Amino acid sequence: MPTLTIGEHDFLLDGRPHRILSGALHYFRVHPDLWTDRIRKARQMGLNTIETYVAWNAHAPAKDTFDTAGILDLGRFLDLVAAEGMHAIVRPGPYICAEWDNGGLPAWLFSTGADAIRSDDPVYMAAVTEYFEQLAPILVPRQAHLGGPIVLVQIENEYGAYGADPSYLEKLVKINREIGLTVPFTTVDQPQGDMLANGSLPGLHKTGSFGSRSAERLDTLRRHQPTGPLMCSEFWVGWFDHWGAHHHTTSVEQSAGELEAMLSRGASVNIYMFHGGTNFGFGNGANDKGVYQPIVTSYDYDAPLDEAGNPTPKYWAFRKVLAKYADLAEHDVPARAAAAPELVVPLTGVLPLWDVVDASDRWTASENGPQATDDIGHYSGFSVYRTRIDVSGPAVLLLNEVRDRAQVFLNRRGIGTLSRDNHDRTLVLPYGASGTLEILVEDQGRVDYGPRLGEPKGLIGEARINGEPVLEWDLLPLELKDVGPVAEHFPGSSPRPVTLLAGPAFAHAVFDLPVVADLFLDTSGWGKGVVWVNGFCLGRYWSRGPQRTLYVPGPMLRSGSNEVVVLELQAAVTPVVSFVSAPDLGHTDF
Repeated sequence: MPTLTIGEHDFLLDGRPHRILSGALHYFRVHPDLWTDRIRKARQMGLNTIETYVAWNAHAPAKDTFDTAGILDLGRFLDLVAAEGMHAIVRPGPYICAEWDNGGLPAWLFSTGADAIRSDDPVYMAAVTEYFEQLAPILVPRQAHLGGPIVLVQIENEYGAYGADPSYLEKLVKINREIGLTVPFTTVDQPQGDMLANGSLPGLHKTGSFGSRSAERLDTLRRHQPTGPLMCSEFWVGWFDHWGAHHHTTSVEQSAGELEAMLSRGASVNIYMFHGGTNFGFGNGANDKGVYQPIVTSYDYDAPLDEAGNPTPKYWAFRKVLAKYADLAEHDVPARAAAAPELVVPLTGVLPLWDVVDASDRWTASENGPQATDDIGHYSGFSVYRTRIDVSGPAVLLLNEVRDRAQVFLNRRGIGTLSRDNHDRTLVLPYGASGTLEILVEDQGRVDYGPRLGEPKGLIGEARINGEPVLEWDLLPLELKDVGPVAEHFPGSSPRPVTLLAGPAFAHAVFDLPVVADLFLDTSGWGKGVVWVNGFCLGRYWSRGPQRTLYVPGPMLRSGSNEVVVLELQAAVTPVVSFVSAPDLGHTDF
């Protein structure tokens, strides 16, 4: 069985110099029936290795859960990498960033009593140890010297940008070794002296993360890693998008030139991303460096392989560069993309969100002001707060902090929205406001980078009306991971088309597909909300853009009848379901 080691100047595969030509592909962002296709296209581009993060919170949404089914079947994913004759690099964190919700850390982790995360805190480290023990049966037997594809494992992730706790890193190394991982360990940091120093240990091989000025940054890396192979283990060839901003793209020529510059120096590389995929469901993260910026559903990343798995001009440019350093068969190439089917069907049936709320008995009462949703074990999606008010004259509602978007209703009539990204805290209530005040709060994604990891969601701190605390609140978690009970409310035969969709409300559509194929759902006529197709949550849409379509993977569709459920929070100008021939990820900055 092959063994990868770190030599004086090179990676050594069974003692011979070996260059790692890798591409990032996150199994949890790609439908499992498409894993083989994406892996094969990586090999066809000239890569010999697939890199993936492991998203701890996706596997462990609750403390006593560790899910490895379906899109979370990491073992099957690694087996498919091996079946394609490729190696694998695994980055299990525990923190991964990845523009993923909470940087991959489970939200429940922050209620376990740990004083700190990403540090040598005993409570935190106990949870991390359990996590790696759960990964052990998947990773350990799939190491290359045991017949599997894994040749490298990364310790933590860009730790030098966050902390400087060598004891923490030493204990992570020990945990990884104790579960049975024996392959070489690496770290990654941006090529700055302080980050490279703080983010690694003498026994770990340092690699860099950057997307430009490759020669200069390799020189910096070499000064801090005097021996062994040079490697950029995050070669940024694109970027991610925020709601309300533009769609990021990078120059094909510039990216290909930087790749050539690295390879001509003898460096190894991991292209981030080779194929970005999709933040299905509520998986997207967010940034907050003074302004909260949630990340869009698409993780296309302007990668060589687009969100739907189709080669882009960047793919062919990279293949041309890689052909100088890898044996490529001239005719072993992916097929060109075909246009997706186009069709339009009406939305049929409306179910007000309030009907779902009224049918629930899962309310939690508080007499000390509104609770955070984390306090009741609800870690993602939507929740409803409810209280009774009776005010004479003018009234102003003051909320200490909203995380992340709150739609306010008085007696079920919308009176305004408070948004974290606007730093909104106050709202004028109707004169003489009296009755039931309800607040629909959306968690738009947890911060994935920096000191704001692990922040609780919902309404944070006090709520006041005209300066007086509002103490008595009910809190309802909206469990929308299974939308089946909602779909059951819609008529099954001869439904009437919707002429008006005013949220918050669910709507429904059925469409026939003669042949299964990838689709692109046009959301440009809708406001803000979430879409499910055949029970699978595609993710969020928002009229503020830049993203205007949602990718629908073919394997989640059926030949014949298919079902769409939409939760519209605002209003749909065009109450139809429209599928278009190509994606629209929005305007760019040039």
